[in-house]
Amino acid sequence: MDLNDALLAPGFRADPYPVYRMLREQQPIFPALTFTGAYLLTRFADCEAVLRDPRWSAARSRLRRAPEADGEPAGRAPTPGSNGTRSLNFTDPPEHSRVRRLMARAFTPRAVESLRPRVQELVDGVLDRAAERGELDVMDDLARTLPVMTICHLLGVPEADRPRFTPWSTDATRTFDGVLDADTASRARGGWRSLLEYIDELIDDHRAAPRDDLLSAFIAAEEAGDRLTHDELRINAVGLLVAGHETTANLIGNGTSALLTHRDQLRRWHDDPSLTATAVEELLRFDSMVQLVVRGATEDVEVGGHRFRAGDHAILLLGAANRDPARFDDPDRLDLGRDDGPHLTFGHGIHYCLGAALARLQGGVALGSVVRRFPHAEAVGGELRHRPHFVLRGLRELRVAV
Repeated sequence: MDLNDALLAPGFRADPYPVYRMLREQQPIFPALTFTGAYLLTRFADCEAVLRDPRWSAARSRLRRAPEADGEPAGRAPTPGSNGTRSLNFTDPPEHSRVRRLMARAFTPRAVESLRPRVQELVDGVLDRAAERGELDVMDDLARTLPVMTICHLLGVPEADRPRFTPWSTDATRTFDGVLDADTASRARGGWRSLLEYIDELIDDHRAAPRDDLLSAFIAAEEAGDRLTHDELRINAVGLLVAGHETTANLIGNGTSALLTHRDQLRRWHDDPSLTATAVEELLRFDSMVQLVVRGATEDVEVGGHRFRAGDHAILLLGAANRDPARFDDPDRLDLGRDDGPHLTFGHGIHYCLGAALARLQGGVALGSVVRRFPHAEAVGGELRHRPHFVLRGLRELRVAV
């Protein structure tokens, strides 16, 4: 199959990994279909090199596009921002360093670990109800509920408001896919607008009456007289709200699906709960919930034998890098005891995911609890369908008989 055809084939979203393997073997630095001056990178070493090299910018996310085909409607949802202020994921030093330093002072390992009892309580409640029914709706009851409840609790969002975020976030995250049809782009903008308007109200409320939560800590964060501006606060709070539940939801869904199709590994974890830490890392690697990130070259630079010009863009296929046999032994095999180094699912370098510890905690508690309580769980409902995202990989639905 032609590589271009493979990337557009109907089965690509369901299982992109054979295509990634073909790209790595035939043309590991591949000209992108939709953009000019952009290349798909599939090797671990190349992706890692770009992520740690300051000559590659996270802020330059607007790719140079090829002309549209006649009559083909298209829209572009802008990089999420607030009055020109971008979230951490789309900024470079020194702006990135300053904002991340201020946010990290509130987002401490102790604060994350303090959530463990609450996370376990939420998971146990979901699984208790599933045991009574004999069926668990993994996505709706667990994967989409737990992260929303956790990140909203952490930020100080009232419990009654929490269900409002899922549809807003579902629309808003399509922004990350870049070029969209006009209707999807419009809904993506609407999702961000609703989220920002809500967070403005929440910030005002927290300024007037500070609480013991992350949003109040962000408002109070100060170093040498420096504070987060209102626009920095609002866009990064929304970014955490969205990323904090979208990615973790997909970790739980993708992880459960992988375990159900690799029964030996499910049984292995059930029999040896001490595997939790390596199991979560392996599930993050095996079917990454973040499939790609984009970087722009600020000057001419060579990566993997290819000379990129200033202004060129590298689309780093993290899902492909995490299956690179030059980095991982037998990478298409799920091995919950694997210990051959870190994956790239949370990125690398200065943009390493600020919420990685929280995602790991929730993934470990949720998946570990499912494995412990329902070792004989079986998927029901027919063929799995994935959401129409390219950047964030996740399931529409996953129901299991318990």
